[in-house]
Amino acid sequence: AGNTHIRHIQMLSSRKAPYWLTPSQWRAVDWLKTRGPGPVYFCERDPDGFDLLTRAKIPPSYIDKPWDDWPGDRIHWADWWLDVAQRTPAGLQPPPALPAGRIPPRPALFISQSSRQACQQWLKYHDWHLDPLVLVQAGHKKTHKRGQLGTSNHAKHWPPEYWARVIQGVRHLLPQSRILMCGSPREYGLVEKIRHHTRDPRVHNLTKELAIDRLLALAKRAHSMISVDTGPAHAAGAMDCPLVVLYSIFGAERWRPRPPTAPVMTLGGDQGGASRLTDISPEAVLSKWQTLCDMVTASNKVLQEWD
Repeated sequence: AGNTHIRHIQMLSSRKAPYWLTPSQWRAVDWLKTRGPGPVYFCERDPDGFDLLTRAKIPPSYIDKPWDDWPGDRIHWADWWLDVAQRTPAGLQPPPALPAGRIPPRPALFISQSSRQACQQWLKYHDWHLDPLVLVQAGHKKTHKRGQLGTSNHAKHWPPEYWARVIQGVRHLLPQSRILMCGSPREYGLVEKIRHHTRDPRVHNLTKELAIDRLLALAKRAHSMISVDTGPAHAAGAMDCPLVVLYSIFGAERWRPRPPTAPVMTLGGDQGGASRLTDISPEAVLSKWQTLCDMVTASNKVLQEWD
């Protein structure tokens, strides 16, 4: 909502729930009816929610469905969606004039000044505001399955002792750092296991107090982040946070974060569908993180010299 390029956001509580039971769907249909003629990009892979366009009487020729002609895995996600954004549905020809030059495929997120200030006050409350903050995201949406820890057989599983070794290495290389472990409340148990392995009082489990606006503000403020390939890593990248990202079956070719200016280091995914995070050693992750630190330090030195 803080993105100045976005005029309006109409939220749905569910696309799959029955229409007559879902007031947010009613409001979305009413908004579509009153917004006036214009293109609609139906960006879901499955058909759930498409009936809302029918209910709103959107002409089919005004609708673009990108997944009908998906180019495959060989194109980066950001490049594909920029290509989609430059298309015009058949019923609205001729297309409008495009901006001069290609838009950089560098996604950016925006947070309000009030969110930044609230995060700074929260850091001061914990007395963390003067420390280099390294964010760690170990969990992902498959961390839990039917209420149980379900990571051990998943390609994105990395043992808690591996995470602990990386965190211990970061603390050794950057002794003044504080490790803030990110995640959702359901990842609390996983993060506690990792924290227990580190036995370090400067490692903190934030899974029960990390709302989205605080995560974004922390990413903007953080020294760096080490993460599996999951949403918070991409959010941090869009906040221009330096990143080390671990990949399994999908690899980095399509999903590598593209921060506006910050460096990104990636590992894993080299064996395609057979890749697993357990192919990656903690020492390799630490080596990438140290390289990232050198790049950040060099970049800051250039900026200081330029200033």
